[in-house]
Amino acid sequence: MVTMIRRPRRAAHVVAQLVRFGWLEAKACAFAVAIVAGLALSTLVPLPVNRFDALAVYGVAVTLLFWFAGWDDRADTATILWFHLVGLGFELVKVTIGSWHYPDPGLLTIAGVPVFAGFMYAAVGSYVCRAWHLLDLRLGGYRPVATALVAVAVYANFLTSGWLVDVRSALAVLLVYVTTGTRVYFTVGAVRYRMPLIVSFVLIAVFLWIAENVSTFLGAWVYPHQAQSWQPVHLSKLWAWALLICVSFVLVASGRWRRSEPWPRG
Repeated sequence: MVTMIRRPRRAAHVVAQLVRFGWLEAKACAFAVAIVAGLALSTLVPLPVNRFDALAVYGVAVTLLFWFAGWDDRADTATILWFHLVGLGFELVKVTIGSWHYPDPGLLTIAGVPVFAGFMYAAVGSYVCRAWHLLDLRLGGYRPVATALVAVAVYANFLTSGWLVDVRSALAVLLVYVTTGTRVYFTVGAVRYRMPLIVSFVLIAVFLWIAENVSTFLGAWVYPHQAQSWQPVHLSKLWAWALLICVSFVLVASGRWRRSEPWPRG
């Protein structure tokens, strides 16, 4: 009889925790959802100016709204802007070598890359920043220097892979190595959980791959294999996103380190 009573309570607790976690994740994704929603609306609503120009203004407005509403603090907003610049640099190289292209990029454009493109990377930065606050993230066994060096190598490889040898696979192995034993601690309700850091990278990469499929379907950018008609983004992009998440994570984590937040060792 005791077992039969405890099981429903345990099941109810699990469901409640999943709902709480889902709500926190939804709040963490608020900026990203706003950007994708604007992208979707731009395909449905007639605009008096070029679509990507309007989206650039919209991205600035969303950033300012989150700041003035207190949803992102000054440090978070600075991090988001830094992500925007890092993302634009990445886009400039990739568009130049033909990895993808933007249809009718508009006036607010740098070398064929709409300024709006940076906000898609800023959305990733916003998610990491907001998740850090909302889930009270801490790290155990984190190797800041080694992980940062891998992140720099990942970013450099993505920039140079069009001209030099692509060592993405080797970097993936190296990333797994330097994050072995690293745990990310997060809080849902009154319960503290932990997860291997590399697992969190992969899980975020899955959702980014889904968002990428939605974005390309909405015409945000076009890969070569989508030139004739839309097709799903290759599954190989999952590992690419997992590696890029490492770059995003290091950029945010370095800010938290400078603010002297506690980092447990176990």
